[in-house]
Amino acid sequence: MAGRRRKNAGASAGEGAAEAVLPADLELQDLYGAFAAHGLDDEDLDDAAVLVPPVRLPPEEELAEQAKAVPMFGYALALARWAAPHREVDEFGDLVQADRAPAARLLGLAPAEGEVPEEAEVEALRAWSLACDLDLVELGTTAEGEHVAVPGPDLDPAEQGDPETVLELWLTAAGIVRELAVEADSLPEDEAAAGGGAEGGEEPGEEDEDGLSEVEEARDEAAELLDEALQVLYETTAFAEPGNETVPLGVLAALLVVPEGEEPDEELLGDITDVMVALDPMLGDLAELGLLDYRPIDPELFDEEEGEEAAAVGEEPLDEEESARFGLVRLTPLGQYGIRQWLLEDGYDAPLVGDLAQGDAAELLRAVCESANVLPEEELRVWTEGREPVAAARELLAAARGGDAYGPLRRMLCVSALNLLGPGAEPAVREVLDDPELGGAARAWLTAQGAADVPVPDRAMALWTVVDTFAAQLLDNGGDAELLRELITDLPVTGNPASYFGELWRVDHPYTADVLEAVGELHLDRAVAKEARKAAFKARSKS
Repeated sequence: MAGRRRKNAGASAGEGAAEAVLPADLELQDLYGAFAAHGLDDEDLDDAAVLVPPVRLPPEEELAEQAKAVPMFGYALALARWAAPHREVDEFGDLVQADRAPAARLLGLAPAEGEVPEEAEVEALRAWSLACDLDLVELGTTAEGEHVAVPGPDLDPAEQGDPETVLELWLTAAGIVRELAVEADSLPEDEAAAGGGAEGGEEPGEEDEDGLSEVEEARDEAAELLDEALQVLYETTAFAEPGNETVPLGVLAALLVVPEGEEPDEELLGDITDVMVALDPMLGDLAELGLLDYRPIDPELFDEEEGEEAAAVGEEPLDEEESARFGLVRLTPLGQYGIRQWLLEDGYDAPLVGDLAQGDAAELLRAVCESANVLPEEELRVWTEGREPVAAARELLAAARGGDAYGPLRRMLCVSALNLLGPGAEPAVREVLDDPELGGAARAWLTAQGAADVPVPDRAMALWTVVDTFAAQLLDNGGDAELLRELITDLPVTGNPASYFGELWRVDHPYTADVLEAVGELHLDRAVAKEARKAAFKARSKS
């Protein structure tokens, strides 16, 4: 899958955009973690934009059961078993005419008695073709020259539910359907309606000056559009609250069309509608293999009546039911699994939630600090689940110590993990009240838990904790101005900033000068900002 271009839906697309929480609505730092801590600057943002967020997947055994429950995949398995010990086929490997109606009845596509509808036979032939493509049946010729099909070696383990076999077969099937969806979308309308392909051996479409046919260009465009749409859905699902993974098709299209920071004008609304119409059949095809749950566009919305223009997305606010008529799409766990495998095949780092939470506390905090595409809260939650609070808290607090570059961020993550452990961690936290690095944060945590007997820190500990807290925010948010200004307003500068900063610049902390420079740049009071900059200069000179 090609890396997509990040777009922003903004206030977009009319239908349901306000309710959907999408990656493009957030800052990159919020999505992908502490850029400043990883040495990323503004020039690196284009590369960072294609980082893939972690997702949470069910166990492979559960995914395999979901795959076997997909009707088209189940049909292919059933027909492969039906082929035993062998079944006659035509020279192209298709079922002979006499077997098509029985195959449709076997799959429950037609009643046991009476005439079999043509549509049922076509569906059975599609399932048979998939079985052949997956090598669930193998084609050969008898000594008498008859063309026959026999069950393939993967059929038995697939029927028995072997996760590796089932998921490998399903992923192959999903790739086939994905390619066919793109092929169908790239055909001219008259050829698509006729089943595709030019007559008389002619090339479909004239070649342009670059030597590419119109159909090849359309195929590439359709493939790129589908890849980008699937990657947006993957990211959206990663960040969605459970139960809120469904995305209106118009919102999905807006993410692909509307440039970041722009409101969709009349021309862009038309482009959004075009993208929706292009995606509609492709997403419907993928839904047949269980990648998506998809409610297609209501065709009546785009029927032009005499004297009226066709419906356009986003022109007027829509209620929930009217919005649903424009299409709704939800990526299933199988779809997440499939897209992740495609991303991995293309060389992307596509982690799973919990990948960083397999070691001890030191390994956890170090990995979260050093990983660019990470959801810290999720990793901390996985690590803390089921652990004894006091022992876990002691391990976390020990791992949080240190004056290295990541120290402030580790301590901030430690506090977040203590919050997940809850009141049960209190005994371990009280043990570090006099620790020069942890004491200030420990006191703040106990106070937040409602403890009334928390001792006031001495002046040196209080000042060191101020610097450490600011430094953690600088590392975690890349110097987010709005958040830092909120912290700055709480500084106890009082009426004598020179005295306060005169103490602060002497604090022995590796980030003292950086913190003072940030205060000097962002404080709204010019006199305070000036004193902070002077103190930053002194801190630099000292170090």
